[in-house]
Amino acid sequence: MISHELWILLLSAASIGFVHTVIGPDHYIPFVAMSRSGKWSLQKTSLITVLCGLGHVLSSVILGLIGIAFGVALSNLELFESFRGNIAAWALIVFGFTYLIWGLHRAIKNKPHTHLHVHEDGEAHIHKHSHALDHAHMHANTTKKQFTPWILFTVFVLGPCEPLIPLLMYPAAKESILGLILVTTVFGIVTIITMLAAVLISSFGINLLPLKTAERYMHAFAGAAVLICGLSIQFLGL
Repeated sequence: MISHELWILLLSAASIGFVHTVIGPDHYIPFVAMSRSGKWSLQKTSLITVLCGLGHVLSSVILGLIGIAFGVALSNLELFESFRGNIAAWALIVFGFTYLIWGLHRAIKNKPHTHLHVHEDGEAHIHKHSHALDHAHMHANTTKKQFTPWILFTVFVLGPCEPLIPLLMYPAAKESILGLILVTTVFGIVTIITMLAAVLISSFGINLLPLKTAERYMHAFAGAAVLICGLSIQFLGL
């Protein structure tokens, strides 16, 4: 039978999982930005978001279980989680800045220009095109598409769920093993569902915007969004 205290912990797990995700822009903005710039399908966007969410939650769960099993002081775990958070934030900053520079370089190369074509019959017409699109290197593009999700996954594994261990796992462990399992499960499910919902809703909204004229800047915009995310986490504590 679930005790009154455990019910409170379960409700807290659901609430904290939801709020923690919504107020943390790093939980959804990178996926929205990369999905838009990489033209990911709905299925691919959802899969990458869920997998990164799992890595994000499980990394803290595993750390918390190790701490509980070996009696590690909560203050030491919080210190390590803070260290992981700094690494994840800086990883977002570096990735976002690099992607921004690459996106700007690609946009400049992709600047449309015109050529005058004169046919043998004397008829002339102007032909507009861009080399980055007309002469794209498919292998390089494929590599980038395969590499980006792994970068996001690595960043999210490094990124801690700050409230999970001190506010939920340690108190739940005092109740029972079942309580610990239930609390971490509820927190994980709510966090991942909220991440997925935020990503899909935001992506749907962005797709409604008239961004066709700025299409060649999408990679730069994506890099800037990820960069701002990392900066806001590192220096504003979001």
